Amino acid sequence: MRTPSARTARTAVASALAVVTLVSLGGCSSDDDNVDETSVEPRPPALSPATAVAPAGVVRAFAPVDALTFDSATRTLVALTDASTTVSLVDGEASSEPRVVDLGGSAAELVAGRDSSVLVPMDGVLSRITVADAQRTDTPVDGRALSAADLPDGTTAVGDATGRIRILDAAGQVTGTVSGPGVTSADALASTPDGVSVLDRRQTSITDLNLDDDTLGVALRAGEGAAEMTSDEYGRLLVTDSTGTELLVFTSHDLLMRQRFPVGSAPWAIAYDEQSGIAWVTLPARNEVVGYTLDTGIPVEAQRLPTVRQPNSVAVDAETGDLYVGSATGDGLQRIPAAGR
Repeated sequence: MRTPSARTARTAVASALAVVTLVSLGGCSSDDDNVDETSVEPRPPALSPATAVAPAGVVRAFAPVDALTFDSATRTLVALTDASTTVSLVDGEASSEPRVVDLGGSAAELVAGRDSSVLVPMDGVLSRITVADAQRTDTPVDGRALSAADLPDGTTAVGDATGRIRILDAAGQVTGTVSGPGVTSADALASTPDGVSVLDRRQTSITDLNLDDDTLGVALRAGEGAAEMTSDEYGRLLVTDSTGTELLVFTSHDLLMRQRFPVGSAPWAIAYDEQSGIAWVTLPARNEVVGYTLDTGIPVEAQRLPTVRQPNSVAVDAETGDLYVGSATGDGLQRIPAAGR
């Protein structure tokens, strides 16, 4: 575990070397000039072969998993399961029987919310589930919601299939709407101390949102086929480019691509471990999860581990560093203890 002083040093090194990395890209944003003129059909995760190597750690029988997150406050692993129609909550170290919440429909995503809750965007509704008691509260929304994020001011951003992002107050009332031709599909949202950004898979781009005046801000191309996005404690946006087989790192305060690294084999899910500074990326086509450190100006492979079949989701326990990988084909839920890696 790094001490605060070590983290500070790591940040300073990363910031300094990022300048060198950006220069070495030789104008990596040159393909960003006409972000709104490109549209691609988003690809699903690569299909996995049968596992040839025993998965690392411990695997338990579990329903097919489409998304994962871990709530450290309640020590609960939360999974989107059964073709995205249920949410399963597993207490402790993934050994107890899950508490299952029926969603009454198919969800687009599962993301961590404020106060130990999870957000589940669906067609016509945003569900919030409190982890402690598994209670679900639904807020009606217009359109097919694809993404959601709780914001620091107590509001919640919800993105839909048309690229529109609505801001909801605590009562579920719309207080602002951001839309425009620059975003055609709001597939993922990230809130950082520097603002809010949206990932558009169809245009494989990231766009900043100007919530003060409900307008779209700066946009950048995110590889050839952006898949998933997360953020870290430094406000960086981490994106997997499944088509371009790269890990991309952006700063959110000025939306610049700082790092890009070829990881190979159609990367998909991503999770960041603040304790180790490692970004974990799944490679479904290889049944692997790979960890990359980001503190040297370019991602460096730290560890590569075999997984369950079809590892379309990954989550990290922020307290222990334990890694969780879910199989989308029902081949189990995998826990890889940090101490054993």
